[in-house]
Amino acid sequence: MRPRPVAAELVGTFALALSVSISVNNPGFPIPTPAMAGLTLGVLVHLLGPVSGCLLNPAVTIAIWSIGRLEAKDAGSFIAAQFAGAGLALALGSALFADRVPLPVDASAGTGVAELLGAALLAFTIAAVFMGRIPARLTGAVIGAALVVAISWAAHGSNGVLNPAVALGIGSLSLPYIWGPVAGALIGAHLSRYVCDPGGRTTRVDS
Repeated sequence: MRPRPVAAELVGTFALALSVSISVNNPGFPIPTPAMAGLTLGVLVHLLGPVSGCLLNPAVTIAIWSIGRLEAKDAGSFIAAQFAGAGLALALGSALFADRVPLPVDASAGTGVAELLGAALLAFTIAAVFMGRIPARLTGAVIGAALVVAISWAAHGSNGVLNPAVALGIGSLSLPYIWGPVAGALIGAHLSRYVCDPGGRTTRVDS
């Protein structure tokens, strides 16, 4: 694995988690948190997509690997970088905000199911991008918009994070914020491959 893609995943996840943290911890912030997350991800897709694919999410990384669009060694490196970037965002956010807005964190199945639903939609969209179904010039807008809608799907029963690394970065990490996004991303990516790539032309690549 070359260092540039790993660095891109670290920097991108840091930026995404920090943007969400800034929005959450500033009451009255002019941009709602889902829109802030979507706008940030959309920009990062265009900046970092050509370098690493701009996954920025361990659950999505696992899902994209599972449909054969990412090698196992790269997936592992990306996930480590994503959690490292989120950890840096958590540290900086703690320094910036002495009184962080407390986020409800629980271990209920309902929270995990809500995260699953949102992550499924997000991964469905990202997998379609990886299969070339979205024109390159539109990928940032499409993925950013998908994140906003996916957060809305999940927000009825969770904090609408959909990303275990960002959950760490904003202090909202518990088991449902891990298994929910992972399960949902796997479902969404494989459903996307079935619908958008019915020929099943790809197989998982191990290294």
